Amino acid sequence: MTSTPDGVLLVDKAEGMTSHDVVALIRRRLEIKKVGHCGTLDPIATGLLLLTLGRGTKIQDLLMSEDKEYVGTLSLGASTTTQDRDGEIVEQREVPALGEEEIRAAFEKFRGDFYQMPPMVSAIKRGGVPLYKLARQGKVVEREPRLVHVYRYSVDRIALPEIDFTVLCSKGFYVRTYAHDIGEALNCGAHLKSLRRSKSGRFDVAHAVTVEEIKTAPCEEILRRVLSLPEVSRMRGA
Repeated sequence: MTSTPDGVLLVDKAEGMTSHDVVALIRRRLEIKKVGHCGTLDPIATGLLLLTLGRGTKIQDLLMSEDKEYVGTLSLGASTTTQDRDGEIVEQREVPALGEEEIRAAFEKFRGDFYQMPPMVSAIKRGGVPLYKLARQGKVVEREPRLVHVYRYSVDRIALPEIDFTVLCSKGFYVRTYAHDIGEALNCGAHLKSLRRSKSGRFDVAHAVTVEEIKTAPCEEILRRVLSLPEVSRMRGA
């Protein structure tokens, strides 16, 4: 490449990849070094990952601060060490014959402003060390609850022990903890089975390039999908 593109690339992250894997893929394909991402998606998660390229990295913090929408599935009856399906089961409980009204009442407890306890697998640092690194060492340390906000949610499918949901939330929100806490509110425990980020601010996964396209499409085609900084500003309404 003769010059580094400046802007934002919307990527639909595939399951099994880390966010850094996607960054590394773009660096290789476009032969550029200055690439960042806006908000980590765990390997089990799919969906919208905003990559900042060139001078686009200067607005990374701005883009990360925007509200996000997720579509997920929680599984009742088992709590895990990571609050998602990748963790080890620490407690199993019988799932009662819950009605839709009870389930919606549990979700309603987590609407508007409330406090979340960051999970030990988060990237928050304690003494300069990310919590997830301490968790790998089997350590559990005290954390400060964080104020988060759910603007809206929907219960999309109930097929016990699974519940599908959509949630629009503030930055710093942990969907795995949301699933865990709803399970506790229903007195049977729960963990996050699947997760897909559908929106971030004004950006929608429907307009994202897939990982497979990044791997196989000509570089010129990938570059055409990069949103320029003026385009990003207009889309954000700035």
